[in-house]
Amino acid sequence: MQEAVRGRGARSNRTGRFEPEVREAFDDGWVVDDAEVAPLRTTLSIEAAKTIITRNSSPDISFDRSINPYRGCEHGCIYCYARPAHAWMGLSPGIDFESKLFYKPDAATLLASELKRPRYECRPIHIGGNTDPYQPVERDTGVTRQILKVLQRFNHPLSIISKSALMARDADILGEMGREGLAHACVSITTLDRKLARAMEPRAATPSKRLETIRRLTQAGCPVTVGFAPVIPGLNDHELEAVLEAAADAGAVRAMYVTLRLPLEIKDLFREWLEDATPDRARKVMSLVRQTRGGKDYDPDWSQRMKGTGPVADLIAARFRAARKRYGLDQPAKPLDTSRFRIPASERIQRDLFDI
Repeated sequence: MQEAVRGRGARSNRTGRFEPEVREAFDDGWVVDDAEVAPLRTTLSIEAAKTIITRNSSPDISFDRSINPYRGCEHGCIYCYARPAHAWMGLSPGIDFESKLFYKPDAATLLASELKRPRYECRPIHIGGNTDPYQPVERDTGVTRQILKVLQRFNHPLSIISKSALMARDADILGEMGREGLAHACVSITTLDRKLARAMEPRAATPSKRLETIRRLTQAGCPVTVGFAPVIPGLNDHELEAVLEAAADAGAVRAMYVTLRLPLEIKDLFREWLEDATPDRARKVMSLVRQTRGGKDYDPDWSQRMKGTGPVADLIAARFRAARKRYGLDQPAKPLDTSRFRIPASERIQRDLFDI
């Protein structure tokens, strides 16, 4: 089994919660020669989407609309809150989530069509609210870059989040839009420890590459927030100050954090990973996590699900506030400019007289 999941975050392919049957791997005593174990390949399938902008009304989320070019994520972050969504596809939130991906090749075309609707109301669009818009397959598909080009053409404000160095590829677009008050970016850095990062986020960029991404985007003119997310008590929380300091040195202007969330299938996947990757700390980490969730693995209450409650959560919050102020990452966020939104003359159904 270990050979099959090499380079992946999940340690199993647990059955999704909607499936009528549960399958569980077990050791039957037969020893399989390494040469007989086929490497796990990532597959990419087309998702025939009819619309591209997703709307939400969650009171604890700062945006009400988002675009997700992909389903599933090859980065394989074991803590990823998007994992349970793969169950809707009849797949496992475990290894399937990391290796069976879906993408929307018509995303840019769909977006342009939605933006041209007569009743469309411009509000900032967040890119990557579910899975990372810059995971490895983006190098080949270019879907995220196509989306950015459409938003730039319409002068449409956006925010975008990633833990990939590939985001720096689009510094030309994000930088120009950032200087015009139309874009800001967030780079997620959970640890500066390469060994922990490789175990916890096996196919994501190294911490140093993420810091370089902050530097390049900042130099291009796009304001960058560093996201220390998730904070995992007993595992990476001791790095909070170091991560914020390094990000500030790289040019970040703001910081945010989210405490580890373990909804649905993630709690079992994370515990399984924890006991395998850090067996000496597994019990302590889970105890501290429960102390931030009222004694449970997770509490979905919107009023506290992002930060948690209790003394452990309060201490994390106090440390974060102090570090954010110390490193100058508490600058007020300048609202993205929605007043410049405009349908390009070449794409209007009926051109204005002075555009002819």
